Amino acid sequence: MSDIDEITLRHPTAVDGRHVHALVAANPPLDPNSVYCNLLQCSHFASTAVAAFKGEQMVGFVSGYIPPEQPHVLFVWQLLVDAAGRGQGLAKRLVKAQLNGEACQQVTHIHTTITADNDASWGVFKSLAKEWGAELTHDVYFDKDAHFGGEHDSEHLLEIGPIAR
Repeated sequence: MSDIDEITLRHPTAVDGRHVHALVAANPPLDPNSVYCNLLQCSHFASTAVAAFKGEQMVGFVSGYIPPEQPHVLFVWQLLVDAAGRGQGLAKRLVKAQLNGEACQQVTHIHTTITADNDASWGVFKSLAKEWGAELTHDVYFDKDAHFGGEHDSEHLLEIGPIAR
């Protein structure tokens, strides 16, 4: 049995919020949220989130939501894979599981924001777009100076779609 076969995926529950918080803290330079925010990701947004476990250890997490004005879009809010889950295609598996969930049946496009230097995330989403035969576009969405007061790198809005369902 390979390592990837030992990893199970499921929608998170509120009790997973503190585990998400710890996972983010253990994997800098990810932007930490409050535990309360992670609790909401795992409860209010559970139908558009997926947690990955190797035994009892959370080794990956993806959260997202469907913007009210864009019911065909899944916005991937946060995607992370711990060192214990890396090198096995888990990030792509998490996004695919998220997209294939019941809440995302009307989704034809994926949006997310990524800083220019986040090679791992760019690689995941470029690979998914290629696999799906979907167009990938991006442009600055939140500007370093205008939105972050110079304290955070610009975030590019990456758009993939349409995705054949």
